[in-house]
Amino acid sequence: MWFMRQAGRSLPEYLKVREGVPMLQACATPDLIVEITMQPVRRYGVDAAIFFSDIVVPLKAIGIDLDIKPGVGPVVADPIRDAAGLETLRPLEPGDVPYVTEAIGALAGELGATPLIGFAGAPFTLASYLIEGGPSKNHDRTKAMMYGEPKLWHALMDRLTGIVLEHLRIQIRAGASAVQLFDSWVGAVSAADYREFILPHTSRIFAGVPEVPRIHFGVGTGELLGVLGEAGADVVGVDWRVPLDEAARRVGPGRALQGNLDPAILLAPWDVVETRALDVLRRGRAAEGHIFNLGHGVLPSTDPDQLKRLTELVHSA
Repeated sequence: MWFMRQAGRSLPEYLKVREGVPMLQACATPDLIVEITMQPVRRYGVDAAIFFSDIVVPLKAIGIDLDIKPGVGPVVADPIRDAAGLETLRPLEPGDVPYVTEAIGALAGELGATPLIGFAGAPFTLASYLIEGGPSKNHDRTKAMMYGEPKLWHALMDRLTGIVLEHLRIQIRAGASAVQLFDSWVGAVSAADYREFILPHTSRIFAGVPEVPRIHFGVGTGELLGVLGEAGADVVGVDWRVPLDEAARRVGPGRALQGNLDPAILLAPWDVVETRALDVLRRGRAAEGHIFNLGHGVLPSTDPDQLKRLTELVHSA
């Protein structure tokens, strides 16, 4: 078991080391990356560390003018909305992210036998940020390009796929034990649209990193679980909206599941957390393998002691 966003704003030690340090600066500082990645491993005793970074790091590394605005998220100065904009997306090279290689090398010594999960943002979610210029409720411009200019759309996705794939390979070569592809916004599309406009690109990514276990996670993907299971990952992450026994049916054979306690449950009294967590474990037995996790990231207002007790509960169950 591990927790998405386990190294984050719920931890007082995280808030202390991040004080006055912008997010993208923290993501490019090896000592900070190592410290923040290690914090939840020390505090909770989880079974894996997740590399501290952000999905837009490789875009920033290749020169995209963007920033992470507190309370807003990634904001892109010059959105990509035509063929000319594609030229700003050059291939990622290892020399663009030396801090990633350095930090993972240092973490190998710190973690010992505890595996490190590398990660990257999926092409659809990155494309949405680049096209919209920031977070979007309806992904209007993104879908307008996808439906109205499919050649431009696939050209953009192809470039992003190359960047994402190289970013994951860099992490694996440096020592990551597994990788997770985050597709935060992909729940905005139908299964048919996923199959036509997204699946070829995610499949290329998973086919390109066969060396380590591969996890595919998206939010609001209950209706997409079947096609997500076809993308090539070894594990399909499930958010809290679909019970794991039903998710196992939708994903089909040959894939393990990851999830899927609602992060908000951790704000309830312990007896509620315990009951719900045991139910997740029970339903997870329907899958061919189960990594216990939350259905999305740890909420900032979560009491770290709840996560510690949850870790102990799962390990003892």
